[in-house]
Amino acid sequence: MADAGSTPGQAGSAVAYCKDLVRREDPDRAVSIAFATADRREALTALYAFNIETARIREQISQPLPGEIRLQWWRDTLEAAGAADGGSPGHPAAEALGKAIRQHGLPFPAFDRFIEQRIFDLYDDPMPSRSEFEAYAGGTASTLITLACLVLDPASARQASDAAGHAGVAQAAAGALRLLPIHRRRGQVYLPADLLDAAGCSRDALLAGEGEPTARAVAAMAAFAREHQSAYRAAASGLPASLRPAFLPAELTSAYLDRLEAQGAGVATAERPVAMGPFRRSWLYWRAMRRPSSRPT
Repeated sequence: MADAGSTPGQAGSAVAYCKDLVRREDPDRAVSIAFATADRREALTALYAFNIETARIREQISQPLPGEIRLQWWRDTLEAAGAADGGSPGHPAAEALGKAIRQHGLPFPAFDRFIEQRIFDLYDDPMPSRSEFEAYAGGTASTLITLACLVLDPASARQASDAAGHAGVAQAAAGALRLLPIHRRRGQVYLPADLLDAAGCSRDALLAGEGEPTARAVAAMAAFAREHQSAYRAAASGLPASLRPAFLPAELTSAYLDRLEAQGAGVATAERPVAMGPFRRSWLYWRAMRRPSSRPT
């Protein structure tokens, strides 16, 4: 049955749009969706499509103001999505996400925090400190995991707050390293300024891809990510198996960090971000799903 705010054709096309978008732009999360029960997959797909849509706003603008206007449109649209009929936002990802919000009672404040942190993406401002990065990652990657947990098992989702917090920071830190080639071309630096200072690498040196300073910065950011990854594994011990699909992309963090550290300064000057092969990804997911609940996930 279609959502009350859309016709059957609209609902179907919105879901198809989201599936195609996530498959093309975020294969790690796309594959993880298959491990969720069938009745939860559409909502997860809509969540992950929303993440992509807001993340790529920077690519679609030449000045920050139009980007802020687009983010405000998402904020207004999702706030209205909680209404009984939901209306028709005229955007397939927003259509699908509105349905997920109503079906699963997803809280608007979580989306509001997410969108607020996305404003940083529109500018070339430095990331001042590790604590500021943790706040950014907590509002984006960690919030996405938390919302996925609410879709999968709302009764157990509260248990996952610490695990989601650390997993999101670790994932975002590894992501900042993976996306260094793209960020460098834009003149953006997501690595925290205090971490760069401690590594003896200036912002300009990182943007220039200077060998030794960049290698030290990559190693320092990877160590920061591993600290949170270890904390995530400890916090996730004993979480119910029903929540595991939300954390599957985080299961790739250590493998990504291994590759990033091996490349060192080459991470910054690579032609494209480090990617995970489909067989390696599937094996890591399969292993995580089979892990006994009494052990860390």
